[in-house]
Amino acid sequence: MKADKIRGLDENELERQLHEMEEQIFRFQFQRSMGQMDGLKKARAMRKDRARIYTILRERALEKK
Repeated sequence: MKADKIRGLDENELERQLHEMEEQIFRFQFQRSMGQMDGLKKARAMRKDRARIYTILRERALEKK
């Protein structure tokens, strides 16, 4: 997901997406520990998207102050 697309979302939607990503990353980690991990690129992309969301939420929090 691109940063421009993330910036267009409201905070509630960002929080919802963040929660979904956390669950998927947990599932990927569990699958990797079981030796069934196939989508390593997808897991990396999700971690980067999660970082983008955290960054944008932090920027918005700093703007409010």
